Amino acid sequence: MRKLIALIIVGMAFNFGATAQDFAKYDKVIKVKTSAVCKMCKERIERDLSLTKGVEKAILNLDDKVVTVAYNEKKTSPEKLKEAISKIGYDADEVIADQKAHDRLPDCCQKDVKPH
Repeated sequence: MRKLIALIIVGMAFNFGATAQDFAKYDKVIKVKTSAVCKMCKERIERDLSLTKGVEKAILNLDDKVVTVAYNEKKTSPEKLKEAISKIGYDADEVIADQKAHDRLPDCCQKDVKPH
């Protein structure tokens, strides 16, 4: 039983460390503070950003609401990425969420709702 618990803990630690290492292979990486609230927000932001021109990888950490994005600088820029997040309906650093996109989000994903 102790071996199983130890293996689970090591596996979890290895999994969390893999995220940071995954981004090490990319030349351009940006971290953007968002107004995401829940797992649905995480799925929506990661999915929509992955479909954005120039985005190679996007992962949102719900604990600190920061999305880490690896991108091709020949195809996009940090400003365009923040604008893309805004058009999804979320704040992106100093860029306020597009109001129409924000209003289309489910009630649980609205930025004035308490985290759940």
